[in-house]
Amino acid sequence: MISRIDLRGDALPEGPALRDLLPRADFDVSAALEKVRPICEAVHHRGDAALIDFAEKFDGVTLKQVRVPAEALAKALEELDPAVRAALEESIRRARLVHREQRRTNHTTQVVPGGSVTEKWVPVERVGLYAPGGRSVYPSSVVMNVVPAQEAGVGSIALASPPQAPAFENDPAGGLPHPTILAACALLGVDEVYAAGGATAVAMFAYGTESCPPANMVTGPGNIWVAAAKRYFTGRIGIDAEAGPTEIAVLADATADPVHVAADLISQAEHDPLAAAVLVTDSTELADAVEKELEPQVAATRHVDDRIVPALSGRQSAIVLVDGVEEGLRVVDAYGAEHLEIQTADAAAVADRVKNAGAIFIGPWAPVSLGDYAAGSNHVLPTGGCACHSSGLSVQSFLRGIHIVDYTKDALAEVAHHVVTLAEAEDLPAHGAAVKARFGWKVPESK
Repeated sequence: MISRIDLRGDALPEGPALRDLLPRADFDVSAALEKVRPICEAVHHRGDAALIDFAEKFDGVTLKQVRVPAEALAKALEELDPAVRAALEESIRRARLVHREQRRTNHTTQVVPGGSVTEKWVPVERVGLYAPGGRSVYPSSVVMNVVPAQEAGVGSIALASPPQAPAFENDPAGGLPHPTILAACALLGVDEVYAAGGATAVAMFAYGTESCPPANMVTGPGNIWVAAAKRYFTGRIGIDAEAGPTEIAVLADATADPVHVAADLISQAEHDPLAAAVLVTDSTELADAVEKELEPQVAATRHVDDRIVPALSGRQSAIVLVDGVEEGLRVVDAYGAEHLEIQTADAAAVADRVKNAGAIFIGPWAPVSLGDYAAGSNHVLPTGGCACHSSGLSVQSFLRGIHIVDYTKDALAEVAHHVVTLAEAEDLPAHGAAVKARFGWKVPESK
């Protein structure tokens, strides 16, 4: 069901050469980019009419309007299963605890007497958040997007999620996002919600339409069409990341429980046939036990043939054998997993040495599923190895740092000759002249 890659015996290569030995899904955003271009431009030129047409083409629904009525949000919350509501409320509470601590405060540095630089943190004015709704429904993604935006102080928050096809004739929920998505929005106080999916939702936020003002930034996970649309609009809007298929890597030794490891690999495989599940271990006994454990656990769950088996048997998943935990650390750092579990002896110390991961889960009692819903951490994380340069979604994602420079005449005079010297060294005499003009065109002598 899952392949093996044996990296024992020989010295591990460095950098890209090691990354090339590791499993990864095929995810060609560049090819998808050309397909989303006409969709995005149709939304640009035709607005809501294009969104309605694409909803019928891609989602099989006929929309009367794109924005979700307020009464539909209230109804969804009223009819939400009480157990699901309680779970969402606890997820929101824990996420707020963690994200509130991420708030940045303004800081002033006194560079010289009379000269200071203040870094001021300002939230993005308006954001468009995306919650997927294809193979699965993700109210948890509503929480993970909305909470950090709210804690950052974003003043205008809108959310889009694909419209759902009617379950039966005259289904009142047909054409709306999934009711659990709507209920999560209502719980969070988000009342601007749109029935739009994939590239059309990103285009709606980027360009704006008759019903939806344009946003400054778009965040949230999605499929390859969402990733391609984000790339298309990079520069026009801010984005969090071009999210690819989900990933889990588990670094484990002989102390790990194969039942836990197998369950955790399956938990990510059930997302998508392109989902990646990677075990890195120095124990052939553990590898054998995990492989044996996969079969009964897969057989006992759902989404087997359409997601889990293709994911586990795909080129993006493997058991990687290494000589020891040291070599395993090098492998997981080269892989840069979205989710990395450490199930080794002294797991906390091993985790402390990891350089590249979207989120790290320590020991047997911190599975990725906990982070997906209720750890308090954020589950919108970098994929495809991007953890080597990018972070997960946070309050910081929605803030901009602005430097405020405040110098007196004396403070400028003290450094004026350096400014003029550097300007002339760069052959930019007007830069120096802007300083000279303030002192009667004569540079003050340094004190």
